[in-house]
Amino acid sequence: MAGRRLSLAWLKPPPVPPDGNMTLFEHLRELRYRLVVAAIWIVLAVIICAFFYNQLFEFLLRPIGVAVQDLAQTRPGQQVSVVTTGVAAPMTLSLKIVGIAGLIFSAPFWLYQLWAFIAPGLLAKEKKWAVVFVGAATPLFLSGVAIGYWVMPKGISVMLSFTPQDASVSNLLDLPFFLNFLIRLMLVFGIAFLLPVVLVVLNLAGIVSGAQLGKARQYAIFGCFVFGAVATPSTDPFSMLMLAIPMALLYLVAEVICRANDRARRRRGDVAPSDAAPRDAA
Repeated sequence: MAGRRLSLAWLKPPPVPPDGNMTLFEHLRELRYRLVVAAIWIVLAVIICAFFYNQLFEFLLRPIGVAVQDLAQTRPGQQVSVVTTGVAAPMTLSLKIVGIAGLIFSAPFWLYQLWAFIAPGLLAKEKKWAVVFVGAATPLFLSGVAIGYWVMPKGISVMLSFTPQDASVSNLLDLPFFLNFLIRLMLVFGIAFLLPVVLVVLNLAGIVSGAQLGKARQYAIFGCFVFGAVATPSTDPFSMLMLAIPMALLYLVAEVICRANDRARRRRGDVAPSDAAPRDAA
């Protein structure tokens, strides 16, 4: 027993049969391997982010600093302080920041493990469209997150401007609440920017056509503004417009792409969804 070595064979990826068919046990073994490797990458990223906690904290706190500077120009006497409540709040906050940062920075690695798990069961055409979907969705999502981070200072300054101009009134901003607020806003912007990708995928699947998107354009644009008003955590019109206007423009871009795809489909002799009903009725 003493001379027995610790086996690390379970860390190696299980072999995939040439035909791609795997038993339930082999699927579970593959899933275990992918989950372990993904967890290792996440833990390593969290540890690395812990060494850069101060830089991450300054990055997340920057929107408040910019908002306070803008507010000081219009309301010089306005008092704004960032506070934490509770003895354990600073520790909980640091764990949350490094945890979320580690999850984000390790995303390429654990997303690859997810892809490696599902890819053997996909056809070659399905793999191609999956790569196209991820390639288009990633920059759109990151662009939405960046815009959400950019509009945050303006939203904060607008909301703080409603504070009565009284020397005895000061704003105490709860830091954990603000971070949750910031994360929700960036996620909302990032997910909203995936709208054109979803519409194009539905068009490629034959579910919707460019003509149908054109007919629903007015309602869709109105829905973008309603979604912007409801989905943004802040109540200021600036954040709503910064979400609704790009969504409406992306909807128009998706409509153009879908119409072009429908024309290419008709040239190939396929039937677009909008053309199916009249032919069936005839």
